[in-house]
Amino acid sequence: MSEELVLCDVSDGIATLTLNDPESLNSLSPPMVARLGERLNELKGAKDPTRCLVITGAGRAFSSGGNLKAMNSPELRSRITASLLQHFYHPLFRQIREFPAPLVTSVNGVAAGAGMSLALMGDIILAQRSAYFLQAFRNVGLVPDCGSSWMLPRLIGLARARELSLLGERLPAETAYEWGLINRLTEDDALQPDTLAIARKIADGPLSAQTSIRRLYWASTGNSFEEQIDLEDQFQQVAKDGPEVAEGLDAFRSKRKADFRKLPAG
Repeated sequence: MSEELVLCDVSDGIATLTLNDPESLNSLSPPMVARLGERLNELKGAKDPTRCLVITGAGRAFSSGGNLKAMNSPELRSRITASLLQHFYHPLFRQIREFPAPLVTSVNGVAAGAGMSLALMGDIILAQRSAYFLQAFRNVGLVPDCGSSWMLPRLIGLARARELSLLGERLPAETAYEWGLINRLTEDDALQPDTLAIARKIADGPLSAQTSIRRLYWASTGNSFEEQIDLEDQFQQVAKDGPEVAEGLDAFRSKRKADFRKLPAG
């Protein structure tokens, strides 16, 4: 296991978190999950705000999911199902959902089980052509967790979600792209530059508006139409009087590109 389980690189408003335990294919062990949560808290509390968050994996995997070696005894299995989900995994996924910047997930290899769930948390999801996704839970007698059963039907429909979960077969990145599970399919050697290009475009954009956009879409899946348009109105009332709209409109009138980065944080 690597000494530093989650690498953090911050450059020009882009924070890249790299899962860094390639020997285990970046399995989401409790120490890995805890460190990822700590990194997110550090970024959230930093003086300079993160304008775009990127999560990827070191080596040949994004993440192989939960560490199955920890489930060899009934006692450990009981601890995993009764406490680890409640106290490690699910709080992390809630933390990611509430992070105040758009998230790009860059899938550089296998994304299985909870690792697949983590990949699907991205507002923009990229995968290299050799990557694949796997709902591995049924293969070891478990059921989907970390939000898989909530996200999959909303991304690809109920029939395909059930297929992935009941058959436990690999879903190649190319098919995932055709199904609409991911946003971009890249050649293997283009994943990193393509991810950076998208992250830069997001980082150059209006941070407050884009954070509100991701919150709107997260809320939309549980809202009625009336509830959602009321929420849009609520967010729009805040946005219209803010500096980002002022800069955007001034740029439009001046026929120049808006410079949202020059605006003060917050």
